[in-house]
Amino acid sequence: MKSYTYLKTETMGELLLVAMPSHLVGVYFANQHNGPKPSADWKKNPAHPILKQAGKELNEYLAGKRAGFSVPVAFDGTEFQREIWKQIARIPFGKTISYTELAQSVGAPKATRAAGTATGRNPLGIIIPCHRVVGKDGGMGGYAGGLDRKKSLLKIETHE
Repeated sequence: MKSYTYLKTETMGELLLVAMPSHLVGVYFANQHNGPKPSADWKKNPAHPILKQAGKELNEYLAGKRAGFSVPVAFDGTEFQREIWKQIARIPFGKTISYTELAQSVGAPKATRAAGTATGRNPLGIIIPCHRVVGKDGGMGGYAGGLDRKKSLLKIETHE
């Protein structure tokens, strides 16, 4: 059974956190285009240990006091999506890569658009740092939480 809670943040607004018994499976922005809504079989449980750990780590990160996450995570998607998300998780704090580089990193150099689509479907926003993926020309590209949030996350990491 999935458990969930809402985390109110100053910089990112409200986040929906979703967990299974032993790992986090979702971090979604309020009004996120492809984000889920809690269903009848989900249990609101702000005391869930994984949700509490995720909330603490996200708040520390957003305050500039954390560069990575230790909360256990799992994600469900196609094989290609999972490979993209694993590669995104390897992008160092404060660094960015292009969608083209991301596609190349999974051995699919002609799949830049598909890599972008998979990036946009990342179920663990912020924790799997898809905000670190930008256009080849350095432009922001897209972001499920909106470009203002993407810029804010990148500023946290570059201390601008």
